[in-house]
Amino acid sequence: MDVADDLIALIGNTPMMRLDRTGRDLDCHLLAKLELFNPGFSSKDRPALAMIDAAEREGLLQPGGTIVEPTSGNTGVGLAIVAARRGYHCVFVCPDKVATDKIAQLRAYGAEVVVCPTSVDPEHPESYYSVSDRLAREIPNAWKPDQYHNPNNPQSQYDTAGPEIWAQTKGRITHFVCGVGTGGTITGIGRYLKEQNPDIRIIGADPEGSVYSGGTGRPYLVEGIGEDFWPSTYDPDIADEIVAVSDAESFAAARRVTRQEGLLIGGSGGTAVAAALRIGHDLPQDAVVVVHIPDSGRGYLSKLYDDRWMADHGFLRSSGPTVEDLLDGRDPDLPLLVHTHPDETVRTAIEIMREYGVSQLPVVKAEPPVVLGEVMGSVTEVGLLDHVLADASVLERPVQDVLGPKFPTLGLGEPIDAAIATLEDASAALVLDAGHPVAVVSRADILRSMTSDQDQRR
Repeated sequence: MDVADDLIALIGNTPMMRLDRTGRDLDCHLLAKLELFNPGFSSKDRPALAMIDAAEREGLLQPGGTIVEPTSGNTGVGLAIVAARRGYHCVFVCPDKVATDKIAQLRAYGAEVVVCPTSVDPEHPESYYSVSDRLAREIPNAWKPDQYHNPNNPQSQYDTAGPEIWAQTKGRITHFVCGVGTGGTITGIGRYLKEQNPDIRIIGADPEGSVYSGGTGRPYLVEGIGEDFWPSTYDPDIADEIVAVSDAESFAAARRVTRQEGLLIGGSGGTAVAAALRIGHDLPQDAVVVVHIPDSGRGYLSKLYDDRWMADHGFLRSSGPTVEDLLDGRDPDLPLLVHTHPDETVRTAIEIMREYGVSQLPVVKAEPPVVLGEVMGSVTEVGLLDHVLADASVLERPVQDVLGPKFPTLGLGEPIDAAIATLEDASAALVLDAGHPVAVVSRADILRSMTSDQDQRR
């Protein structure tokens, strides 16, 4: 009978399909390597199996042991599948930007999930890298695969996915486009393809802000790719080109593929498709572009496939009066995003409020333009007054010592009714445009807008 012995035997040998509708404006062939057909619905099943196999051979993972790994979800799923078959416990440490769908999936396999803030540096004790290191030390009989530095990560892609792509295209592939996260996939597949034909172009697709495309590691919303440090699993000599892609482009491309092709893909797949479309416009008819689709969109239904989430983060625009119209009525000489920084003193924050006539400030780690992950919290006039009355010395302490919760968010293109509803329970809201904070709106903006409308009707 044609029956697999277990689920692990079904890892790899994923199909390839033509993106004829998505690439209809291109002269070249646009093909998708569908890694979402792995048992865990992602390309990470391959390195998960390879890393566990190697750890067992080397005696690093003992029977009944615990696997501890920092992951944005997909590697965790792959590890959990193998662990379920082989009797290991799993503890996964995820950044807080990971979709709740993916966290729920990890827990469904019986794994324990620890969530850590995205807004801290990799060396910070609360980062998901640091927390995973601590747990691996503290938990008895624990083993950390360390996908960012484990050579079996790129080797698994070299041994399996690379030969599959070469065989499926009959050696005609001319360009390979792949998102860059740990760097294992692009390094392993790229190295194999280059050995078959050195003229094949290897293109990395990277979120804007990530170090691979020249950024500093500033946060972004796309999950699973991009980094704020350099993993040793990434070989920078393999990629011929790195293409930076915005969150907006990534999400738009993913939704486009899903609706045009009937293929539900994740945001990082959208990043790769957006990069492939960009380079494909200049290629001839005989060029064969293979774009790596790392996972399914099932783990992102509450995010990029949720119109409410997309609107709330400023990726969609509604008809009629919007939050953007609230901002148009402000004094053009004043900055839209009046803010303070965590290391500035409380006295400085109060002076900023007085200077610009505002009663609340977001606390951000960088100067505008900032990204959502750089927003740490808020301070308000009422809250600071309470702190100062309790202890006047707080005036000279840093703002981070009196940090309040983050403001709720509103998309720039959301209807004014959404702003009114949000501000019923909050004194202010942070306005996002394509995931970037651009302003703070308050009830005063609503009142000014309503007053202006009445004046115009008179």
